Amino acid sequence: MKLIDCIESQAARLAQAGLFFGHGTTNAFDEAMWLALWRLALPLDALDEHEERELTEAEVTSIAALIDERIATRKPAAYLTGEAWLQGIPFTIDERAIVPRSFIAELIADASIDPWLNPASRRVLDLCTGNGSLAVLAAMAWPEVEVDALDLSADALEVAKLNVARHNLSSRIRLLQGDGLAGALGPYDLILCNPPYVNSASMAALPAEYRAEPALALAGGSDGMDFVRELLRAAPAALNDDGVLVLEIGNEREHFETAFPQLEVVWMETSSGADQVLLVTKENLL
Repeated sequence: MKLIDCIESQAARLAQAGLFFGHGTTNAFDEAMWLALWRLALPLDALDEHEERELTEAEVTSIAALIDERIATRKPAAYLTGEAWLQGIPFTIDERAIVPRSFIAELIADASIDPWLNPASRRVLDLCTGNGSLAVLAAMAWPEVEVDALDLSADALEVAKLNVARHNLSSRIRLLQGDGLAGALGPYDLILCNPPYVNSASMAALPAEYRAEPALALAGGSDGMDFVRELLRAAPAALNDDGVLVLEIGNEREHFETAFPQLEVVWMETSSGADQVLLVTKENLL
């Protein structure tokens, strides 16, 4: 069997199983391709050059077994492979942290945040860092800055430690444990935050793939704004005078605007539109 035929047949199995995609892929074919290429130790962007490769019976069986596991467990594929990619950068991941997928990564990569930063900016905080992916991307994008990566979860920070070391950034990224900004060592020029923001009704309806992730990193209370309320209250004291906060709130814009009707923010354009991530200055927070 050729690789492309194997991928197509496994994609049909994934589609028939009614899985949810959203942890690095958006459809059954891409998910099957990712798992097959990973199982064969091939680059994840190398399908075109390998699609006609003839697979051995053992390789087909091995790929099918991985697909079996994906279907049976309903775990995100990244937990099965131990690796996730964000903006072309590989990150180690396991069930101690949520799978990295923040739209803030896009804003770092395309320099959308840069015009809002003081050219002298030197200190960045990645709050709710999870596996440390945004901290790593920030350190890569802005070589002159020092980054604090803060999380309440000691387990997540263990995963973040692996990624900081993986990308040789231990000298520029400091890992901190604490509850929100109470654990921060500011002031900062920029705070990045992808917090728990899923409202209670949405939490109750989450697909199994999301329920496989730590609820601590997802659940945001009845309207999704529990963590955000405390963050916006404490953020001014943690920011330098011209500092800014970049905050992801996912599909909770309506709840955000209901909770903070007077707050002037800038909605940032991402691949999912202009209602997932906002930017707010210290001046407006005050």
